[in-house]
Amino acid sequence: TVNEPNTDLFANPTKLYKDTIIEVTAARIGGPDNNSFGVICRFQDEKNFYAAQISSDGYAGIFRMKDGIYKLLGQDAMIPVPAILGGSAVNTIHFECIGRSLALAVNGAPVDAREDKSFENGDVGLIAGSFEEAGVVIAFDNFMVTLP
Repeated sequence: TVNEPNTDLFANPTKLYKDTIIEVTAARIGGPDNNSFGVICRFQDEKNFYAAQISSDGYAGIFRMKDGIYKLLGQDAMIPVPAILGGSAVNTIHFECIGRSLALAVNGAPVDAREDKSFENGDVGLIAGSFEEAGVVIAFDNFMVTLP
Protein backbone atom coordinates (compact mmCIF):
# COMPACT_ATOMS: atom_id res chain seq x y z
CA THR A 1 0.00 0.00 0.00
CA VAL A 2 1.41 3.37 -1.07
CA ASN A 3 -0.24 6.00 1.11
CA GLU A 4 1.75 9.04 -0.04
CA PRO A 5 1.52 10.74 -3.45
CA ASN A 6 4.53 10.52 -5.80
CA THR A 7 6.11 7.76 -3.74
CA ASP A 8 7.67 4.36 -4.48
CA LEU A 9 7.90 1.49 -2.00
CA PHE A 10 10.39 -1.35 -2.31
CA ALA A 11 10.61 -4.92 -1.02
CA ASN A 12 13.92 -6.76 -1.32
CA PRO A 13 15.11 -10.13 0.00
CA THR A 14 18.68 -8.77 0.57
CA LYS A 15 20.45 -11.19 -1.75
CA LEU A 16 23.18 -10.54 -4.31
CA TYR A 17 22.72 -11.56 -7.95
CA LYS A 18 24.43 -10.75 -11.23
CA ASP A 19 22.25 -12.05 -14.08
CA THR A 20 18.61 -12.85 -13.29
CA ILE A 21 15.22 -13.59 -14.77
CA ILE A 22 12.49 -12.29 -12.49
CA GLU A 23 8.80 -13.05 -12.80
CA VAL A 24 5.79 -12.13 -10.67
CA THR A 25 2.03 -11.93 -10.95
CA ALA A 26 0.55 -8.67 -9.74
CA ALA A 27 -2.77 -6.85 -9.56
CA ARG A 28 -4.14 -3.55 -8.33
CA ILE A 29 -6.52 -4.30 -5.48
CA GLY A 30 -7.19 -0.70 -4.50
CA GLY A 31 -6.57 2.89 -5.40
CA PRO A 32 -6.18 4.65 -8.75
CA ASP A 33 -5.36 3.03 -12.10
CA ASN A 34 -2.71 5.73 -12.53
CA ASN A 35 0.01 3.84 -10.66
CA SER A 36 3.20 1.88 -11.29
CA PHE A 37 4.34 -1.53 -10.13
CA GLY A 38 6.79 -4.21 -11.12
CA VAL A 39 10.12 -5.81 -10.38
CA ILE A 40 13.63 -4.64 -9.64
CA CYS A 41 17.05 -6.02 -10.53
CA ARG A 42 20.57 -4.97 -9.58
CA PHE A 43 19.29 -3.00 -6.59
CA GLN A 44 22.20 -1.26 -4.84
CA ASP A 45 20.05 0.98 -2.64
CA GLU A 46 16.90 3.11 -3.01
CA LYS A 47 18.79 5.49 -5.31
CA ASN A 48 20.47 2.96 -7.64
CA PHE A 49 18.71 0.09 -9.48
CA TYR A 50 16.81 -1.03 -12.60
CA ALA A 51 13.03 -1.53 -12.60
CA ALA A 52 10.53 -2.92 -15.09
CA GLN A 53 7.16 -1.37 -14.34
CA ILE A 54 3.61 -1.43 -15.65
CA SER A 55 0.50 0.54 -14.72
CA SER A 56 -3.13 -0.44 -14.26
CA ASP A 57 -4.05 1.96 -17.06
CA GLY A 58 -1.96 0.00 -19.59
CA TYR A 59 1.52 1.52 -19.79
CA ALA A 60 4.99 0.04 -19.27
CA GLY A 61 8.68 0.86 -19.29
CA ILE A 62 12.18 -0.04 -18.17
CA PHE A 63 13.67 2.44 -15.71
CA ARG A 64 17.09 3.16 -14.30
CA MET A 65 17.37 4.93 -10.97
CA LYS A 66 20.92 6.24 -10.71
CA ASP A 67 22.09 8.57 -7.95
CA GLY A 68 18.44 9.21 -7.08
CA ILE A 69 17.40 10.25 -10.61
CA TYR A 70 14.77 8.18 -12.45
CA LYS A 71 15.33 7.72 -16.18
CA LEU A 72 13.01 5.84 -18.49
CA LEU A 73 15.40 4.01 -20.81
CA GLY A 74 14.83 4.61 -24.52
CA GLN A 75 11.52 6.48 -24.22
CA ASP A 76 10.24 9.89 -23.22
CA ALA A 77 7.23 8.38 -21.44
CA MET A 78 5.90 4.95 -20.53
CA ILE A 79 4.52 3.26 -23.65
CA PRO A 80 0.98 1.91 -24.11
CA VAL A 81 0.99 -1.90 -24.06
CA PRO A 82 -2.08 -3.79 -25.36
CA ALA A 83 -0.96 -6.96 -23.51
CA ILE A 84 -1.52 -5.32 -20.11
CA LEU A 85 -4.84 -6.31 -18.58
CA GLY A 86 -6.04 -3.08 -17.01
CA GLY A 87 -7.91 -2.21 -13.86
CA SER A 88 -7.69 -4.88 -11.20
CA ALA A 89 -6.79 -7.75 -13.56
CA VAL A 90 -3.82 -9.98 -12.77
CA ASN A 91 -0.74 -9.47 -14.99
CA THR A 92 2.45 -11.49 -15.24
CA ILE A 93 5.57 -9.32 -15.33
CA HIS A 94 8.77 -10.91 -16.68
CA PHE A 95 12.09 -9.01 -16.48
CA GLU A 96 15.43 -10.30 -17.73
CA CYS A 97 18.64 -8.63 -16.53
CA ILE A 98 21.44 -10.44 -18.35
CA GLY A 99 24.75 -8.70 -18.97
CA ARG A 100 23.94 -5.27 -20.38
CA SER A 101 20.56 -6.46 -21.69
CA LEU A 102 17.30 -5.57 -19.95
CA ALA A 103 14.10 -7.07 -21.38
CA LEU A 104 10.49 -6.70 -20.23
CA ALA A 105 7.56 -8.91 -21.18
CA VAL A 106 3.98 -8.74 -19.90
CA ASN A 107 1.61 -11.68 -20.05
CA GLY A 108 4.00 -13.45 -22.42
CA ALA A 109 4.25 -10.54 -24.90
CA PRO A 110 7.61 -8.78 -25.38
CA VAL A 111 7.24 -5.12 -24.42
CA ASP A 112 10.65 -3.46 -24.43
CA ALA A 113 14.37 -4.27 -24.50
CA ARG A 114 17.22 -1.93 -23.65
CA GLU A 115 20.94 -2.03 -22.93
CA ASP A 116 22.65 -0.31 -20.03
CA LYS A 117 25.89 -0.88 -18.15
CA SER A 118 25.32 1.20 -15.01
CA PHE A 119 24.97 -1.74 -12.60
CA GLU A 120 26.57 -5.20 -12.83
CA ASN A 121 24.93 -6.87 -9.83
CA GLY A 122 22.68 -6.29 -6.85
CA ASP A 123 19.50 -7.39 -5.16
CA VAL A 124 16.14 -8.13 -6.76
CA GLY A 125 12.74 -7.07 -5.53
CA LEU A 126 9.33 -5.55 -5.99
CA ILE A 127 8.29 -1.94 -6.48
CA ALA A 128 4.95 -0.16 -6.26
CA GLY A 129 4.34 3.52 -6.70
CA SER A 130 1.83 6.32 -6.72
CA PHE A 131 1.63 9.51 -8.73
CA GLU A 132 -0.61 12.48 -7.82
CA GLU A 133 -3.17 10.31 -6.03
CA ALA A 134 -2.10 8.10 -3.10
CA GLY A 135 -3.81 4.92 -1.90
CA VAL A 136 -2.28 2.54 -4.47
CA VAL A 137 -2.66 -1.07 -3.28
CA ILE A 138 -0.87 -3.77 -5.27
CA ALA A 139 -0.90 -7.51 -4.53
CA PHE A 140 2.09 -9.56 -5.70
CA ASP A 141 2.20 -13.36 -5.90
CA ASN A 142 4.39 -16.13 -7.35
CA PHE A 143 7.62 -14.08 -7.15
CA MET A 144 10.33 -16.15 -8.81
CA VAL A 145 13.99 -15.46 -9.53
CA THR A 146 15.91 -17.80 -11.82
CA LEU A 147 19.44 -17.69 -13.17
CA PRO A 148 19.84 -17.73 -16.97
